[in-house]
Amino acid sequence: MRNGPMIRVLNRPGGLLVTDPGRILPVAALFTAVGLWGGSFAAMRLCVQAMSPWSVMWLRMAIALVVILPFAGRLKTDAYRKGDWKLLLPMVLFQPCLYFLLESNALRFTTSSQAGVISASVPLMVAIGAWMMLAEPLKRKTLVGLFLSVCGVAVLSLSGSPDDTAVKPLLGNLLELGAMACAAVNMVMVKRLCDRYNPWLLTALQVFAGTVFFSPGLVLLLREARVGWTPPLVFSIVFLGAVVTLGAFGLYNWGMSRIPASKASVFINLVPVTAVAIGWMVMGESLSGLQGVAAAAVIIGVGISQRRTR
Repeated sequence: MRNGPMIRVLNRPGGLLVTDPGRILPVAALFTAVGLWGGSFAAMRLCVQAMSPWSVMWLRMAIALVVILPFAGRLKTDAYRKGDWKLLLPMVLFQPCLYFLLESNALRFTTSSQAGVISASVPLMVAIGAWMMLAEPLKRKTLVGLFLSVCGVAVLSLSGSPDDTAVKPLLGNLLELGAMACAAVNMVMVKRLCDRYNPWLLTALQVFAGTVFFSPGLVLLLREARVGWTPPLVFSIVFLGAVVTLGAFGLYNWGMSRIPASKASVFINLVPVTAVAIGWMVMGESLSGLQGVAAAAVIIGVGISQRRTR
């Protein structure tokens, strides 16, 4: 037996599953991040019902910035190389700026449950982004899974009828799909930058850029004198800013810096389960029978694309 860290090899149908103790912490970080993201849909929907999306996003970013500022001096900034701005600028533009702009408006028109289901399409988008930007091979099963997931998202969106919980489900779901595309592009860029940059530094850059981008929300917030600052609203804002915006994105960036992007994106599959469960318990949301089948098609499509070969 060779010297080195012990690796356990477990038999499983369709192949072998290798578990490396050195990946326990990154996997735990990814699990925690996607769990927090799943809970953020209901909290975000509650907030955008009480104030404008720009105000909510500025508060999220400002709270996260206040929390991370005391630690900013400990983050190394000597990794910059000439031309890195071509990656850093799109990284912060796609997420948090465009991502949160699209998602915050999406949750005005659709339910947190449907938005959570659509988030399952991220792994497929990451695979396509890695094929386009990193020249990674695109397998046939990925294309099959993509087709099935797109069909599921289409049925999920078109079968929704306007009601008190989703006033314009088609528009909301399209906006959420656009937000997921922004997230997928961002993940590919973060993976490239994590080779040299501290993932928490990248998170701090995202928070700072988001605070500046959504600064008009401060003006809108000062004009929204009728906002009722109830305990659930205050808790949701603090949770979104300090825990989700900073904690979830920081943990995910850190975990992805130690695991391949295509593997890390698979953890997004857990977001729909959490989002639907919390949407049902907290917001009183539910999926119709046809929407449930469509949601299953989205998740199955992702599963097909990520299935191990023998």
